[in-house]
Amino acid sequence: MKPTTNPTRAERPTAPDAILAVRDLHKHFPIKEGVLQRVAGHIRAVDGVSFDLMRGQTLGLVGESGCGKTTLGRCVAGLTEPTSGGVYFGLNGNESEILDHLLSESTPADELASPALEDFASRHRVDRMSGDEWRHYRRNCQMVFQESFASLNPRQLVKDIVGRPLRVHKEASGEELTSRVIDLLEQVGLGRQHLYRYPHQFSGGQRQRISIARALALDPQLVVLDEPTSALDVSVQAQILNLLHELQQERRLAYLFITHDLSVVRHMADHIVVMYLGRVAETGPTDAIFDRPEHPYTEALLASSPDVDEAVEPLRTLEGVVPDPARPPQGCRFHTRCPVATPKCGWEVDDVVRMLEDSEGLFESLTDVARANAFDAWFGFDDEAAAAGLAATLQGDAIPAAMTAALDDLTVDGSRVRVRFSPVEEVGLTVRGPDHSAACVLG
Repeated sequence: MKPTTNPTRAERPTAPDAILAVRDLHKHFPIKEGVLQRVAGHIRAVDGVSFDLMRGQTLGLVGESGCGKTTLGRCVAGLTEPTSGGVYFGLNGNESEILDHLLSESTPADELASPALEDFASRHRVDRMSGDEWRHYRRNCQMVFQESFASLNPRQLVKDIVGRPLRVHKEASGEELTSRVIDLLEQVGLGRQHLYRYPHQFSGGQRQRISIARALALDPQLVVLDEPTSALDVSVQAQILNLLHELQQERRLAYLFITHDLSVVRHMADHIVVMYLGRVAETGPTDAIFDRPEHPYTEALLASSPDVDEAVEPLRTLEGVVPDPARPPQGCRFHTRCPVATPKCGWEVDDVVRMLEDSEGLFESLTDVARANAFDAWFGFDDEAAAAGLAATLQGDAIPAAMTAALDDLTVDGSRVRVRFSPVEEVGLTVRGPDHSAACVLG
């Protein structure tokens, strides 16, 4: 069962202003080691993401598990404080343009040194809000989590779960509270008979409806939906999606819809952001992403989804796993798995290290890696045979031809091998069409 067909996006309630603006958002988690728990590195879960979400519209955030979708959603919802960058809420008119102008005049080191930017941040930036601004944001940004059972208190009745936001914000009490909870339950397909039941007495779809009712209790402007249907049966998924669509039309809600299911996001989203390893690989209107994908990763996602009609066939099956977010690849972060990678995609020393980790014989003989920078290093081995083995591997057919072509120097000096690649810059987003951008060196 598929969700009902949405009206054309031109018929949807839209406005020219962005209710939410994410600007260069980073969230890094420290890696601690040893008895003293010293910081040995950072997991770069979200690493420089920017986008706008318009009022009354849905932005789909898609990508593989581990790409940073949920972390980004938690930053937007104010549940996790970002490392740097900002989430700006409640923008009106051309305030997103004003924000970009203020940010362009500042450097990351003194981002809030400008009095105008500091004042703007105190009113709109989530992690800088306080007092009335923070309470306003908490009312108007709600979140529906992936696992409904874990997000509902098993010791509370539905009446208490759905009514808690109303009590906390002193919206209602007594009979009025009960009446409003019943209204909310009826809006999501439940009713008065469910007031005095516990979460374990409901099915998965019913629990998700309770979560949605709780999120709508304070009539928010923005709802963050983190995989709201991934744990549900297909028929129940369609019911929940149709419910979310109807509520959006009635209340003019803005949705940040996080999912890995492309068939779902195609029906729900006006705009899509494709994430890979903490960064944006491609962003654009839904129709453009599905009809004219500009990034090989997007093509691979479309081809791997059996529910997407006329999926784009990649040049070959996407292989490998997402690299370690503690040491993301240079250049284009997808180049280690890309079927059409070029020498300009950012081959580096870590690519050789990853190759050695998959080769038990050579990796066991590796003694040290002396790096001059990310693209130049000397590899030391136990013996000359292992060094010669690395050189032969880098010149053979076992590695991508683009990686071999990117080599500037391959020198064997006894039991040491110098490997130097052509240095490249981080691949940023480039315009590919109206409101459509992709981070790929291929034009």
